[in-house]
Amino acid sequence: MVQKKQEDSGEQVTKAEQVNPEKVQKVKKEKVVKSKTTGNGKRLFKIDRSKLKLGWIKTDWVKKQFKNRDWKNLGGSSFQQIKKANPVKSVGVKLFLIFFAGIMIFVVSLGLLSYSKAKGTIEKNASRANQETIDQTKQKMDIILERFVDTSTQIFFDPEMQSLLQKMSDTNLTAYDTFVNSSSINKQLSNVAFTNKSMEAIYLVPTDDTKSIMGTGSNSSSMGSIRQEAWYSELIEAGGYRWLPTEVKEDGSTPTFKIARSMKNLQGTTQSYVLVIELKLEVLEEQLKSLDLGPGAILQLIAPDNKVVASSISDRTGQETELAFVKELTEPAGSTNTEYTVDGKSTEMLAVYSTMDTSNWKLVGMIPTSVLVQDAKGILTLTLWMALIDAGIAVLIGIWMVRMIARPLGKLKDLMQEGAKGNLKVRTPYSSQDEIGQLSTAFNLMMEQITKLVEQTNRSAQEVLDTASELSSASKKTAVSASEIAVATEEIAGGAGSLATEAERGNELTDNISRQMQSVIAANEQMGDSARHVEKSSQTGTQHLNQLMTKTQKTEEMIGALVNKVDSLKESTSSVLKVLEVLQNITKQTNILSLNATIEAARAGAAGRGFMVVADEVRQLAAQSRQSIEMVGEITDKIMTEMNETVDALSAAYPLFKEQMDAVKDTNVIFASVQEQMGAFVERLGMVTGSIGDLNKSQGTLSEAMSNVSAVAEESSATSQEVASLSSEQQNISNQLVNLSGKLENVSTELKETLSRFTV
Repeated sequence: MVQKKQEDSGEQVTKAEQVNPEKVQKVKKEKVVKSKTTGNGKRLFKIDRSKLKLGWIKTDWVKKQFKNRDWKNLGGSSFQQIKKANPVKSVGVKLFLIFFAGIMIFVVSLGLLSYSKAKGTIEKNASRANQETIDQTKQKMDIILERFVDTSTQIFFDPEMQSLLQKMSDTNLTAYDTFVNSSSINKQLSNVAFTNKSMEAIYLVPTDDTKSIMGTGSNSSSMGSIRQEAWYSELIEAGGYRWLPTEVKEDGSTPTFKIARSMKNLQGTTQSYVLVIELKLEVLEEQLKSLDLGPGAILQLIAPDNKVVASSISDRTGQETELAFVKELTEPAGSTNTEYTVDGKSTEMLAVYSTMDTSNWKLVGMIPTSVLVQDAKGILTLTLWMALIDAGIAVLIGIWMVRMIARPLGKLKDLMQEGAKGNLKVRTPYSSQDEIGQLSTAFNLMMEQITKLVEQTNRSAQEVLDTASELSSASKKTAVSASEIAVATEEIAGGAGSLATEAERGNELTDNISRQMQSVIAANEQMGDSARHVEKSSQTGTQHLNQLMTKTQKTEEMIGALVNKVDSLKESTSSVLKVLEVLQNITKQTNILSLNATIEAARAGAAGRGFMVVADEVRQLAAQSRQSIEMVGEITDKIMTEMNETVDALSAAYPLFKEQMDAVKDTNVIFASVQEQMGAFVERLGMVTGSIGDLNKSQGTLSEAMSNVSAVAEESSATSQEVASLSSEQQNISNQLVNLSGKLENVSTELKETLSRFTV
């Protein structure tokens, strides 16, 4: 670790020397308190800490920079750079935005996550604590209600009460005795109500509608309709006891809730009663008031029919609860999040509930979530403050990053633009070991190489300009000489060309005569071949005509025989028709016989059924035979028609064959005459062909002589033209060389002018 620290310090000193070596040397000459050597051989110097208090430093120049720094305007130029820079085009601004966004996202996300976690934990703990409080209150209320259940049981099992009820069940009891017993029962119930201040009234309702209700209390007049209540009949059938929710009284008196119990005489009588005890609502409200869940909490004791038995809000007692979620509760106890709406304003609430064992009523407590998590708001506030502080720190670090990255790159861009304008003397003084420092070093090296290249190009351009001038002068002289040679060569080529033209004309005439002679010879040969071919064709035609005459005679004989055959076939067909007429008559007779047989079989009855079947089959066969005979008759008629047509056609063709026979004989005579004349023509044509052959030999000798003359003339003309062409080509090359020399001179001049814009 020490060695690494020393090496890092050594690199810092090296950077300082690159930036301002004179100031580094000045620092080295000051009073040295301590020095040490790093791993790479460099020495570090430590200056008096009491002056600078900076520990190991590199240069005195750093100290002056800090003293001369305008701390009031710190970051002013960087702010201007950020303001003017396009985030898409500025690397510094991109880094600033990425760094700023990263820090803000991390801090805000961490704060919000912490707030959410704390909020959830507080809600969970509050829900657990409130659930325990609700359960304890529920247990207290169960104990209170259980005490009233025990009181109703004591009234039921009291011996004196049982004795009075036994007397009241006597049907022979006088009105006076009934009054006395009723007064005793009322007194007994009054004593019980007097001993417990929570009881508002006690009533004993006989199930017999003819008997009056007994009891004590201020609301005895309202008990007349108790027998019409739905719970009354259910309680009589089921027995036991039932808790009845609070009812708001019309006279404005204190609301009460009731416990009703079915009672029967233990002496075995059938008479039964319903004991109703009215209890003051204060019993339950005191328990709700003692329950403190926090500011804004709402408590309600809700019956299974969703009526409010007791509530921390007095005007809700006896009404149907506005808490819709209570209808959906299936568990005996638990908690849930809900919304409570008052005057159109919704509040998020945490609701806990527990079901009483005695009455099956639900004790529900709700407290605003904002009250529970108000302690967690400190985390949210701290998160916001930390986000603002981190934003400020991120801005400062971002400005520092812009100054460290964007400013050197901007200066380097300006130097590059100066170099693009032609100033090759620009150099960047920025030097460091990071990528920007390496880029600056590479820029300086590039500018040095470009400067050397421009200087070398300038020298080369001057040399090319001098060479182009010399080349242009030599090219002009060569062009003049080539022009004179080309003129002389063209005159020679003209004379040789005239001679070659005349020789060519003579050769063409000779060739033309030779071709005409060849054409005549070929024509004679073709005529001879044609004559021989005609003679041979005449012989072949004569032979074919003889064969045709023979075949025509045979055809005439065959047609005569065919006519005779057709006549015989016609007579045979007539015989077939006669046979068909006989068969048709037989078929008709068979059909008549089958009908007669059928009639006879029908007359015979059951004995003739088999014969009737045979008769039907015979009749069907006769019908099929008739159809077949008709079909054969139609075919025979068709054959007769076609034979008549054939006889007519043969009769018409017979005269034509006779005329053809006469024409063939005349043609045979003509072919014999043509054959004799073509033999004489072939003999005369052979004599003409021999004479033309002798003339062709003489023409060949003349053509060979003219060809030799023409070849010599053409060779002479070609040689002259080739020399003239080479001379013209040389002249063109010389002219092009002159043009190229001029262009090279112009290019050299332009290159020199272009290089003159660079400052080296």
